[in-house]
Amino acid sequence: MLLFYVPFAIFTLYIFNSLTHSLCLKTEMSTDKSQKVFKTINISITILLISSYIEVLYLG
Repeated sequence: MLLFYVPFAIFTLYIFNSLTHSLCLKTEMSTDKSQKVFKTINISITILLISSYIEVLYLG
């Protein structure tokens, strides 16, 4: 399970970072604000990925 999930998590984080970068460029955010947006989104996605891994591993 871990062998499949780690590449999936990396791919998911890459996609969300790409989308966030596009959002920051399109809305012309300042550097400070875009760093806060990246940090918030990355923390949220990481929490979702860890919780879904735990759910699949132990409850599935």
